Amino acid sequence: MDLDISKDSLAVFAALDSDVRIRIIQLLSKKRLNVSEISSALGLSSPITLMHLNKLEKAHIIRTVKKGKQRISVLKIDTINISFPQQLYTTYENWKVELPVGQYTNFHVAPTCGLAGPKGFIGKVDNPSYFMDPMRSQAGMLWFAKGFVEYQIPNYLKSDQQLEMIELTAELSSEFPFSNNHWPSDITVSLDDHLIGVWTSPGDFSDTRGRYTPAWVYNDMNQYGLLESFRISKHGSYIDGQHASNTLISDIDTDKPSWTLRFEVKSDAKHVGGCTIFGNKFGNHDQGIRSTFYYSEKEDHD
Repeated sequence: MDLDISKDSLAVFAALDSDVRIRIIQLLSKKRLNVSEISSALGLSSPITLMHLNKLEKAHIIRTVKKGKQRISVLKIDTINISFPQQLYTTYENWKVELPVGQYTNFHVAPTCGLAGPKGFIGKVDNPSYFMDPMRSQAGMLWFAKGFVEYQIPNYLKSDQQLEMIELTAELSSEFPFSNNHWPSDITVSLDDHLIGVWTSPGDFSDTRGRYTPAWVYNDMNQYGLLESFRISKHGSYIDGQHASNTLISDIDTDKPSWTLRFEVKSDAKHVGGCTIFGNKFGNHDQGIRSTFYYSEKEDHD
């Protein structure tokens, strides 16, 4: 489950604010239980236990399965990721660019692969030829088992400006036929062949529906990813604030009209688990691939 610091996440935070409900989660992490079994384990009455179960179900942490007259509780998730608002400690001017996920300029992908738009699949799935379909610009989600996709990010830097830092955010997950919540994948991210870092996605998630995923997408298809931050600075490159490579902002050629951003799953990676990129109107974050370029004015030495 992917959360942010907003009112949309309050139901989950409220559900976790209870020793009893934490204990219920611990019990359900081992096996499915009915109301009577949970009540007995907790030493609580059935009505009180049901109250706690209803709050957990409302927060999409558990689900209920009916078996005859019994109500069986099942844990839906095993991970909760919380994204906090990010703030730079140094104030710089900046410009932003957001690319649709279908606006890639180069690719080499292997099945399973495909593109999805607001109303259905774009072309045929598991056929890389359709990655050149003219409708690909409308894609809100793309996926591939291994290979890469590349995007061109425009360089708007002026001659009297100094590039200080680049920050990229994208919603990513692994790729497995339909989905697999436990399917690690090493996704390599680079800019102009400079390694930013390798992020290991924990899985291809369908434990709950994506906040923006269209209704036509099947429940057992990949529903959402994790919003990942990739940063190139004077001190190195970072993924979610953790040092990931020695690429420096000074390594980036600022005289070029554009830079090549690549998302890749290498065939020799430790975890070859594919890549899914979520864009506008898909997943849990209504955004494409966002880039923020921080710059300062060059000092005048005349």
